[in-house]
Amino acid sequence: MSNKGEISQFIQKYFLHFNSAALVDAAKGYEDQLNQGSKMLVSLAGAMSTAELGKIFAEMIRTDKVHIISCTGANLEEDLMNLVAHSHYKRVPNYRDLTPQEEWGLLEKGLNRVTDTCIPEEEAFRRLQKHIYDIWKDAEEKGERYFPHEYMYKLLLSGVLEQYYEIDIKDSWMYAAAEKNLPIVVPGWEDSTMGNIFASYVIKGELKASTMKSGIEYMTFLADWYMNNSEKGIGFFQIGGGIAGDFPICVVPMLYQDLEQTETPFWSYFCQISDSTTSYGSYSGAVPNEKITWGKLDIDTPKFIVESDATIVAPLIFAYLLDM
Repeated sequence: MSNKGEISQFIQKYFLHFNSAALVDAAKGYEDQLNQGSKMLVSLAGAMSTAELGKIFAEMIRTDKVHIISCTGANLEEDLMNLVAHSHYKRVPNYRDLTPQEEWGLLEKGLNRVTDTCIPEEEAFRRLQKHIYDIWKDAEEKGERYFPHEYMYKLLLSGVLEQYYEIDIKDSWMYAAAEKNLPIVVPGWEDSTMGNIFASYVIKGELKASTMKSGIEYMTFLADWYMNNSEKGIGFFQIGGGIAGDFPICVVPMLYQDLEQTETPFWSYFCQISDSTTSYGSYSGAVPNEKITWGKLDIDTPKFIVESDATIVAPLIFAYLLDM
């Protein structure tokens, strides 16, 4: 404890029961994984990029405490949107009180609301669109194909967005990931603004669908990565639920059951931060033990669930891991 900073010492002193204790236990379990040489997958669901998780998540990436990411297409792009359009975002603290007419008024102003924060369409979506299209088109003309995140890496590393930067680049987790060429899987990328934009170019005949590598190719890439990196175990740290978590965790039963590679190790650690209550058929609300029946986790895999707001919990766990 003496090597830890004030935030870490605070949570160890005062976070002693219920969800707060689960938070500390999960953080210590994550640290144990790293100390034994295990790697860690972090999955991002919800609007974590718009919630500016990058302010601390980027440092987790820079310090090699994250080895692969699974995220929604929204999180992939919204980190870049925040990078280039931050000053144009509008916060709506009274979002619970908005009438349908007031919501329509936001739409007319080009403001797309994510809970208490509105993303500006013109400065965010369209600012990225014209540059990413050039990269998509260039790849297609060369007969090349890449994953969605690889095109985003090319966009960031090209420097073409530097003219628009509105936050400190160290607070962009995507830039930190691009610098390391960190592996990312983006299941269901089509369900995102950039995915919709890409589809519109395909419909117009300006791009071919095959220029973008597919979800099946993401799964086969993940299978190879898992087998090549699981010698000392791979942990699973899940923020939210949905496809960002369910897609990558299924790689283990696929390898073990469908490919009959019975030597495949289970995930060596599991933690989920969720505000989804244990419910009826919900993946997000399933307790970790349910994953044993699906061949994802072992009987003795360390398992944690913190039922709270990820924008509160994740920064505290990351702060503990960064010795803050």
